[in-house]
Amino acid sequence: MASPEPSAAAAAAAGAGGDAAGQRAPVEPLRLPTPEEIKGQEMMNNCAVRSVLSGVMGGGLGVLMGLFFGALENPIMAEEMTARQQIVYQAKQMGRKSMSHAKTFAVMGLIFSAAECVVEKARAKHDITNSAVAGCVTGGALAAKGGPQATCIGCVGFGAFSVAIEKFMERYN
Repeated sequence: MASPEPSAAAAAAAGAGGDAAGQRAPVEPLRLPTPEEIKGQEMMNNCAVRSVLSGVMGGGLGVLMGLFFGALENPIMAEEMTARQQIVYQAKQMGRKSMSHAKTFAVMGLIFSAAECVVEKARAKHDITNSAVAGCVTGGALAAKGGPQATCIGCVGFGAFSVAIEKFMERYN
């Protein structure tokens, strides 16, 4: 914790020169990035690396969500099951939900990140349009099995959600 008293150098400057308005904070020298830092930045600017990393993190989030939502499910025949049967049932449900959610979130993270990265590189801009397009691509791809109407609804819904999240997060940057 800093002491409330001024340092000796600041006291000497104030005593010699006068008021506090004349004092300036010392300027720190510019530090150039190391070669390792440059390589790390270049690696993270690669769309394939960014997409795979997002897919892995999405899978991890899906596992956690699956564990949570799997634990909330109650067996239909709970009154007729012993405690051991209920525990086994819950464990199996949590495992199934975890795998299902992990796959969904991994694919979602991979598609969204890849689409956003490709759009960002093609447009050479980092703005909200990239998120809207990536959200549309992701929503459409996830809903493609449902037909053209589901694809359009998924595109619009996920795109709007991506824009809303981007606007929300923009306030904290």
